[in-house]
Amino acid sequence: MTRMPKATAKPSRDRLSVRIDLAPGARIGPGKVAVLEAIAETGSISGAGRALGMSYRRTWGLVEDLNRSLGRAVVAAVSGGAGGGGAELTETGRAVVACYRAIEADSDKAALAHLKAFGLATG
Repeated sequence: MTRMPKATAKPSRDRLSVRIDLAPGARIGPGKVAVLEAIAETGSISGAGRALGMSYRRTWGLVEDLNRSLGRAVVAAVSGGAGGGGAELTETGRAVVACYRAIEADSDKAALAHLKAFGLATG
């Protein structure tokens, strides 16, 4: 199972928060991406929920919303042995995280330059 870097809870400097609204009605933002990253980190949906302080139902609901709106699964079940199963990101799930983080980094960089020009940025 491929592990992805864990999302940080608090930004260490000023930054932009990005939410992507896609034409079919899909929304991808920091919460859903944090869920995907936590699933990659913990190897389970329930573990991701615990790590993020949310219920299994809420965590699964965010995954299902992405699956439905993208028309492809972002998380796949992993068969378990004695310890039970788990979950991992699909290729689509990994692409969603990578694409979102790239857009976020580019947007953050552009916004920071403007904020600095106005004397509003500290980072």
